[in-house]
Amino acid sequence: MLVPPATAPGAAAPGAAAPGAAAPTITDAAEHPNEIADAATAGPVPTFGLLIVFLGTLVVPFDSAVNVAFPDIIRSLALPIPDIQWVVIAYTLTYAALMLVFGRIGDLVGHRRIFLAGTACSTLGFIACGAAPGFGALLAGRVLQGVGAAMALSCGPALATLLFPESQRTRILALYTMVFGIGGVMGSAFGGPLVAEWGWPAVFWARAPISFAAFVLAWRLPRPVIVRTDARFDALGAALLVLAVAALLLSLNQLRADAMKAIGFGIVCVAASVGFVRWERRSSAPVIDLGLFRDRDFALVNVAHVALNLAGFSVMLLVPFYLDRFGGLGPTGMGLVLTASNLGLMAASPLAGRLAGRVPPRVLAVAGAAMMGCGQMAIAWAGGQLSLPLMIAGMLLQGAGLGLFQVAYFDIVTGAVPRQDRGVAGSLVMMTRTVGVVTGATLLMLLFQSLRAGAGLPAAEAFLTGFTGTFALAAILPAVVVIVGLACGWGRRG
Repeated sequence: MLVPPATAPGAAAPGAAAPGAAAPTITDAAEHPNEIADAATAGPVPTFGLLIVFLGTLVVPFDSAVNVAFPDIIRSLALPIPDIQWVVIAYTLTYAALMLVFGRIGDLVGHRRIFLAGTACSTLGFIACGAAPGFGALLAGRVLQGVGAAMALSCGPALATLLFPESQRTRILALYTMVFGIGGVMGSAFGGPLVAEWGWPAVFWARAPISFAAFVLAWRLPRPVIVRTDARFDALGAALLVLAVAALLLSLNQLRADAMKAIGFGIVCVAASVGFVRWERRSSAPVIDLGLFRDRDFALVNVAHVALNLAGFSVMLLVPFYLDRFGGLGPTGMGLVLTASNLGLMAASPLAGRLAGRVPPRVLAVAGAAMMGCGQMAIAWAGGQLSLPLMIAGMLLQGAGLGLFQVAYFDIVTGAVPRQDRGVAGSLVMMTRTVGVVTGATLLMLLFQSLRAGAGLPAAEAFLTGFTGTFALAAILPAVVVIVGLACGWGRRG
């Protein structure tokens, strides 16, 4: 039986030790061979260790630079335009499907080991992509890059939070969220100049030394003492989960192109999901404890995270086309404008960390969703008015709202899951984010195309109709999150 250490004051997690109970130490491990020892051998100063984790994480959101490289990839490899989608699918499907599995493995064998393997795999993936002589080799490199991202992201939050006392968990998670904003800004800002100077391989080569540096430095991260003789890896549950997530993403991808394939993948997804749930309920060592979702608030905040990321992807999906048509900006200027949402996320994340001690996370979640909805509506209004300053302001507000919500969500999930399963908790956060983004890429584009085609207007006016309508309708999702959250009592400070 595992006995996790006590959680932060006022946040008793399921399965947590009784209030005031001391966490097991290295010496406790000999006396309690079936317990997890939340201690470490000599390692770097915690702040330095945190920077190492951030360095290994940074290369993942930097992948926004690959979007900038799409036109050059198409020209250089003589690809039909539709084929470029596989550059995204090969990467996103891989890391989304494997995320929870690697999080569970990290909880069993040590998060440091999985993070090291992830940074090494990412480095090899970047090199493989940068040196790819053809499209097939590029896709193979993207799969390898996806495996590395799944490893690094699944265990990064666990490593970061376990370097510090549990009382600082929310602040550390806020900083971790900020890293995604920084990486997104860097990718959008530097992607264009990199491609202009050295061609599309540069967006991969530029990240290889960063990932390699993280790999070298990660050897200095502390080694947690983990003795879990009763812990087992649920291979069948992991396989069913990977199949379910992969089939879901493929079904969404094919929704616009081939309805029959989409239905087929959807059937596989449903079958694998049912099998996964039934098996996990019987498993003595499940990949994730499905009993957590019986808690209304826990289930709701996970669904809300998917919904907000679905709505939020409208910026990266549609704003580049708007700027190309009406912005009057070059590639560098467009890239800088596209950093606005991530700048908002960067600014709001540490603010959420500072507020966390005084404001309950569910209140922050409602406030973040409300800000995001207002930002989405501001972008819709700005599109109709052809106002670039208003659009930038809306993107900043939208990004800030998403940043507040994500920090609150991180805090709620990691507080609810036992501390020794923190790899699973961090993986769940990343997986719901990815599912929201991929779902948004399909549904929002379908909505945009339908509104544009149904407008019956000249091309420019039809585009604006589709653009403003899509953002306005996407704003409904954060509004629903606010309404449901308030109905569930999330607005109360007590």
